[in-house]
Amino acid sequence: MRTLAYEVWDVFTAKPLTGNQLGVFLNGRGLSDQEMFSLARELNFSESVFLFGQTPKGHRVRIFTATEELPFAGHPSLGAAAAIRQRIHEQRIVLDLNAGPIPVEFDETGYGEMQQAEPVFAETYQKAEIARWIGVQPDDITDHPVESVSTGRPNIIVGLKRLKAIRAVKMDWASIGPRAFYLLSLETENPKARAHARKLTPRLEDPATGSAAGCAAAWMVKHPGELFVSARNDAGKITGVRVGGHAVRVMAGELTLP
Repeated sequence: MRTLAYEVWDVFTAKPLTGNQLGVFLNGRGLSDQEMFSLARELNFSESVFLFGQTPKGHRVRIFTATEELPFAGHPSLGAAAAIRQRIHEQRIVLDLNAGPIPVEFDETGYGEMQQAEPVFAETYQKAEIARWIGVQPDDITDHPVESVSTGRPNIIVGLKRLKAIRAVKMDWASIGPRAFYLLSLETENPKARAHARKLTPRLEDPATGSAAGCAAAWMVKHPGELFVSARNDAGKITGVRVGGHAVRVMAGELTLP
């Protein structure tokens, strides 16, 4: 029998039992891909991460959902970096992900900020098509381009005019297929926020997603209009996409495998 140490971290929050949950397996060495899928399915969070120690590129981390391995995802990256930082007590952690190295810098309060890859702006979509896919009226969508943006994982960014519309969406997953969406309402619940966001998937709703938020930051800078995002517009080129927040460990335990 094998015993695996794991932790549960709440990410994009400093308050336990809030934020976005993440399973962190502290030593992934010797696990098969199928075992990592099974472990992610057992915890049943949106993602779990597996740590493999130091490599020449940084701290090797693999990210799994119950059904796929991801090259990059925001809240798993921040949570993995926080778990590593707790052990090695360094303020700058470089993660070696399948998408490439991702640096995460922490301050003395534990606030971490990751530098994401430079955004890639891809195809745009017609309002009528998008409206059918997400179950709203075309007039509910803003005049900003509906555009696919990637800083490691592509997301179709859709701006909606009102909170009423973003609350009422009904995703047609059969038509959407493998595409990922990030929905933004320019009307917000929090008066300090620039946008109210939702990240829906066929399995669940992601309460706080760093990868999609990075895409959204790049999109908002390109199209001016308790998770912090930023990007710069350097002579028309969107650069410096950064996503930050806190993470707190809420559980630690062991899991037994045959």
